[in-house]
Amino acid sequence: MAILSLHLSFFVAVFIISLCTITSVKGISAPPPPQSLPQLDFPASTAFKPLPMLESILTDLGFQELATTVTSLSFSTATTSSALSGGGPLTIFAPSESSIRTCPSCSLPRLLEEHTLPGLFTFHYLRSLAFGTKIETILPGRCVTLTAAVNSTKIFVGGAEISRPDLFNNGFIIIHGLQGFLAHLSPFSCSIERMSSLSFVSPPATQSVTDFSVMRLMLRDAMLRLRISGFSVLSLAIRVKYPELVSLHNMTIFALDDEAIFSGGHAYISNVRFHIVPNRMLTSVELDALPVRTLLTTLDTGENLVVTTSGEGAFAGPMTMRINYVRIKSPDVMHNIKVVVHGLSSLFPHIHPTAMNFGVGIGVNSMNGPSRSVGSSSIIDGGNGMSAAPSPFIISTVDMEDRLGL
Repeated sequence: MAILSLHLSFFVAVFIISLCTITSVKGISAPPPPQSLPQLDFPASTAFKPLPMLESILTDLGFQELATTVTSLSFSTATTSSALSGGGPLTIFAPSESSIRTCPSCSLPRLLEEHTLPGLFTFHYLRSLAFGTKIETILPGRCVTLTAAVNSTKIFVGGAEISRPDLFNNGFIIIHGLQGFLAHLSPFSCSIERMSSLSFVSPPATQSVTDFSVMRLMLRDAMLRLRISGFSVLSLAIRVKYPELVSLHNMTIFALDDEAIFSGGHAYISNVRFHIVPNRMLTSVELDALPVRTLLTTLDTGENLVVTTSGEGAFAGPMTMRINYVRIKSPDVMHNIKVVVHGLSSLFPHIHPTAMNFGVGIGVNSMNGPSRSVGSSSIIDGGNGMSAAPSPFIISTVDMEDRLGL
């Protein structure tokens, strides 16, 4: 019995120990399963946000006016907002303060949009692009046009020179400084086929590629400068006549300013070709030296201008010479190496060829119809350079056909 009791006690002890062990094991909580870290959703649009830092960058570089417009860009078009707040790199052509003042009616936020490209364009890369390359900006349907001087030493963006290339480059934003005249981009700026966006036609066989390229650049320069000088109608006329003008070697243009055109000189619009002398660039000094009866061929086929009063041979003070009896009010309004523009006091009248050949005087502006020759305007004499009073009884014969010069 004693042995049985001992065995029973042993089994009871073992059972109790086992039970305690199992209970203690069950009382220990198992470690929680490993949990994955929360997935931080970094969409591409938040990888890099140039908008918050752009204002400080522009400020540090000295573009104060542009910097103040950055915050207003978030209220612009959805595409623009996405581009500026998204993760893509940007290239900004930043106009100087003086350049911005050349376009007082321009919207600064829009100018910034029109001068910002998606992607990175270093100055070295821009120099490798073909003349006339168009690149779409972050503003849909608006493209900047790149042109270059000889040997690509200077690059122009829409006519404004990149005067401070690669001012800033952190791998996400490139900023180039611009200097020149500004204007908003045309809705057709991305289409080279549209006449209003400068169709870069092939150079004529008689014109070298270099000369043709320079003329394209000079016409663009002329349009921009005339637009801000009170000759916006002429600027538009040059744009419309661009395919014809770009084939010329150079030209002299006589023009009415906007105020004169809107004050009654509307006939100039349909007679622009009669006021352009092709392939001859005559500055005020050269005009003043022309002798009486000098003929100047115009773009208006079969129609010539004629010097009716000679100058003093050297330009000093107001010009005394007259062409078709019209005084040059503002000589050398604008000129570059291919184009010179002179402002007129009134439209050129059409002089009948007979009057040119025989020195017959004419009346008032032909746009007002035929009239008697009156007053003391000088006429073309027999070639001795002298002037004489016109006969009050001679009726001028004037071609009244509207040639639709534009």
